[in-house]
Amino acid sequence: MNDQGPNTRAVHGGETSDPTTGASAPNLVMSTTFAMDEPAGFSINAFEGEIPYIYTRWGNPTTRVLEEKLAALEGTEGCVVFGSGMAATAAVMLEGLGSGDHLLISDVNYAGTAELARRTLPRYGIATSPVNTSDPAAVEAAIRPETRMIWIETPANPILRLTDIAAVAAIAQRHGIPLAVDSTFATPIATRPSELGADYVVHSLTKYIGGHGDALGGAVLGTRERLEPLRTHALVYFGGVLSPFNAWLIARGAATLPIRMRAHEEGALAVAKFLEGHPRVARVNYPGLESHPQRDLARRQMANNSGTLSFQVRGDGLALARRMAKELEIIHYAVSLGHHRSLIYWIDTEAMMASTFHLEGEQLAHYREYAGDGVFRLSVGLEDARDLCRDLDRVMTGRAP
Repeated sequence: MNDQGPNTRAVHGGETSDPTTGASAPNLVMSTTFAMDEPAGFSINAFEGEIPYIYTRWGNPTTRVLEEKLAALEGTEGCVVFGSGMAATAAVMLEGLGSGDHLLISDVNYAGTAELARRTLPRYGIATSPVNTSDPAAVEAAIRPETRMIWIETPANPILRLTDIAAVAAIAQRHGIPLAVDSTFATPIATRPSELGADYVVHSLTKYIGGHGDALGGAVLGTRERLEPLRTHALVYFGGVLSPFNAWLIARGAATLPIRMRAHEEGALAVAKFLEGHPRVARVNYPGLESHPQRDLARRQMANNSGTLSFQVRGDGLALARRMAKELEIIHYAVSLGHHRSLIYWIDTEAMMASTFHLEGEQLAHYREYAGDGVFRLSVGLEDARDLCRDLDRVMTGRAP
């Protein structure tokens, strides 16, 4: 479907009408097991090539629709879906790394990923080096003989810092190291990392692709060769399987992803510009703003600037967060992002250093350039931007509801 536009791929990718009933919408197949025409092996290792539907942990028609739709959107050979973004992340890391190996990872990324790399992987003899991946020279300098994977996230959660995928991919290819890109913030509407040299593309489907805040899911995309161990080993034995019902919900959300991303970007840019001019705001981080320090890279790498931004405020951020939790009327004070409703959350720098990132020296100073003592991460939904700005302004200026 690569010769078709993103709207067409989002709607029709993976879908055909039902050959028996003619149903136009995809079926929801909740069965955990499937009747067979003849005896077959009892282990997935007994099969070669295409695995028939036997047990939903191995494969399911509804999850397959979602996988094919996502592969069409990303322009990759294949996709494997998982029960959450973290299940997808863990599958790539634990399948691709072993005792004695070294992971080079962005020093700022999703907290769950950062904590898995810093806390869990070392227990299995896997060394981890957090690096400012926005600096390709720093990436090159951190590579060791035992480095077996480079992991980047762009834009990075929560400070919206970018990494030049093509530049890092060139480094990885010179050293024969696979590159994994968490592209959750960008979505395939903004960036298709495989076209820039990435070996694995990872998404939390819970966010923009699902889009409605009602289904957990994750995905890994790439070549069939790289995905085969994830499908036949990591998915089967680690057990992070996506529910067919969640796959059905996420596929339904993915069908509108291109038009939603246009609306998210439009709203986020309006809100970002409003916040930049607000007396209470010290800095706004959003790739669509001319003030973003990597605006040129955003223009090259992102066809859509997405709908999430972060901003520093003057004064006591925690006190303002408490006001927001009680007084915001439209925006929900809640974690997560990429939903049709707007979400905001305070992320304290000192707390993030203690719990998750553990940055020091130059790395900490660089983080503080974006985050100061803390940032509000704002996921701009599909509401009217004017109403969101009014909601924020009323609380930030202390006016009564």
